[in-house]
Amino acid sequence: MSFSPALIKILRLYFLLALICVSGWLNAQLCTGSLGDPVVNITFGTGGGNTSVYTPPGYSYDASTCPNDGFYTITGNTSGCFGNAWHTVNNDHTGGGNFLLVNASYQPADFFLYTVRGLCPNTTYEFSAWIMNVLISPTGIQPNLTFRIETPAGTVLNTFNTGDIPVTPAPQWDQYGFYFTTTAGDPDVVLRITNNAPGGIGNDLALDDISFRPCGPVLNSSILGSADKINICYDDQPGYTFSSVISPGFLNPVFQWQLSTDSAATWKDITGATNLVYQRQPTVAGNYWYRLTVAEEGNSGIQSCRIASNILQINVRPKPQVNAGPDRIMIHGGRVQLSAIATGEDIVHTWLPPDGLNDVSILDPVASPAADTYYALRVTSAYGCVNEDYVMIKVVAGIFVPTAFTPNNDGRNDYWRIPYLDPLMGATVSVFNRYGQLVYQAAGTAVNWDGTFKGIPQNTGTFVYLIQFKDGTPDMKGTINLIR
Repeated sequence: MSFSPALIKILRLYFLLALICVSGWLNAQLCTGSLGDPVVNITFGTGGGNTSVYTPPGYSYDASTCPNDGFYTITGNTSGCFGNAWHTVNNDHTGGGNFLLVNASYQPADFFLYTVRGLCPNTTYEFSAWIMNVLISPTGIQPNLTFRIETPAGTVLNTFNTGDIPVTPAPQWDQYGFYFTTTAGDPDVVLRITNNAPGGIGNDLALDDISFRPCGPVLNSSILGSADKINICYDDQPGYTFSSVISPGFLNPVFQWQLSTDSAATWKDITGATNLVYQRQPTVAGNYWYRLTVAEEGNSGIQSCRIASNILQINVRPKPQVNAGPDRIMIHGGRVQLSAIATGEDIVHTWLPPDGLNDVSILDPVASPAADTYYALRVTSAYGCVNEDYVMIKVVAGIFVPTAFTPNNDGRNDYWRIPYLDPLMGATVSVFNRYGQLVYQAAGTAVNWDGTFKGIPQNTGTFVYLIQFKDGTPDMKGTINLIR
């Protein structure tokens, strides 16, 4: 079935009107479809002070946080005003910034006027702002505001009246807003906020976080067969299929999937991902957020024209890092202490097999296997990601000390080494010549004597070695024959 262009336009208008009609009327006619990123976001900055861009017409700036009738200030807090007639407000709407605080003039008038540029032509936007009645007494004059969106020539595109904004027992920010559609020719608009009530006793308000966002049909995205947020291990990533559904409202929609790797602070278009379905491929570890954007053909290249779907999150979790430590040599009947390192996201670890270990759940267990044994250290993160490393313990009957070597650079037996003396035993090996002079020493390191002393080759002869242990093992002493 096909529809004529005129009928499609009528259906689109009907859709937009339906969005408005089903919206909540308590505070606003806010978008019930899908929104785009804020095109304009007026937050009044941080740090306080006069900001001329946001000067209310007919009002004067007051540097204090308790402005008098006909005055305004830009502040991050207010307290103790007019004998505590106002709420103590410690934060702006989002916390950490400023808001515009207005003590209304005696006559109803505009108190905010601002020209908004950079919108897209023939595009529906949601305008919204956060308002607080700062007065405590219910007998005072209540703020009553009218929001108008106009063309630069003064044509009203839409208007909304808040009615009387009631007092609240505690400081309370409420959101107000409505829809409007820019013209096909000049998309710039003027925001006019009028205070309909007089000043005097009451009619004191705070304004914050004014924003304009594209609004359109409902755009829902999902991950086929999964929830919208997935934690997956780096080495266990399947291919995920993203799929979207959009309600009627666009004439010629153009789709574009986007990716954010900084928790939605910035978004980038994914090259070639321009359909309702997108197939995600495995990636390196990291947090990946996806969404589908859509705009009318002709406006799709402009970010401020697009609406966006809900966000799909794929958090690719890294494997834990694990190092079981160096291989060890143990004299039969003795014991060695392992020294492993493991890091990751809330990890747990265990040694396998448990035979000969005093504790399989710690990184530095004491091992006393009866025979040569490979131990595996298995580490598991909170997200089920697993990694392993291995250490070998060689069990020997004793330490064999060679009694001769031939350092003549023929590539055979050129060094005096003690193969089963584990450096981690912490032994000190000393070699003395026949005059009792120390000619070589190795403390806690591998023995590797090349038959020299201070770089000078030693003559053929007999040398005495002494091996001293720190763990209580008896010292070992004997002779070495250096043969040239």
